[in-house]
Amino acid sequence: MKRFYLFYSFLIVIACKEAKSLTADEIVNQAIEISGGNLYDISTISFDFRDKSYVSKNKGTVLERIFKSDSLNYTDIKSNIDFQRFINDIPVTVSDSLAQLYSSSINSVHYFAQLPYRLNDTSVHKELIGEATIGTTNYYVVKVTFDQKNGGVDFEDTYMYWFNKETFKPDYLAYDFHTDGGGVRFRKAYNERYVDGIRFVDYENYKPKDPKETLDNILDAFLNDRLELLSKIELKNINVSFEN
Repeated sequence: MKRFYLFYSFLIVIACKEAKSLTADEIVNQAIEISGGNLYDISTISFDFRDKSYVSKNKGTVLERIFKSDSLNYTDIKSNIDFQRFINDIPVTVSDSLAQLYSSSINSVHYFAQLPYRLNDTSVHKELIGEATIGTTNYYVVKVTFDQKNGGVDFEDTYMYWFNKETFKPDYLAYDFHTDGGGVRFRKAYNERYVDGIRFVDYENYKPKDPKETLDNILDAFLNDRLELLSKIELKNINVSFEN
């Protein structure tokens, strides 16, 4: 019996050691697996966000935005190569600056809709920077930065993700940004649902009451009522179909 307890204790020590030695890549890989795994690679995902429709194809390399304005039908297509706009199915030319602005907006919506899948993009750098407790739940805290090459116009932004240590799902995220005067945002996931095996969530989107708050103390600000609800990020009419 004594030998059994010694062996059991040894297993606990090994398990604890393995849990503590997880890397940021391993945490994100488990998060992707529990959220849909390889289904992301073989699916076309569409959804509505606010007054526009979005479609992601070919492993997220082709992103579309579809909307109507002044009785005209717009389709914007962002690929790894370029940006194209169609009005009533007719291609139109837009300036490079507008193409970059539209591409960034489209990419941002799809990025959040498909988290954590996009955290393995080639431009992403991930670092496990610690652990945290929110309520009674323990989290891994992962910091994400981007290469300038392929990192988009917002490559200087920094993100932080709180991954549930039991489920590996990213329940919270925060980021700083440098456009329009800059600032920090904090998001809390809610309304989790799986559509054909892929996880989707909505977000409560918070901003600091004091603009001097930083990304480093944004969780403390959330826990101590120093944030205010700015908006809700809600996906409607989600559809997932699989490529042949």
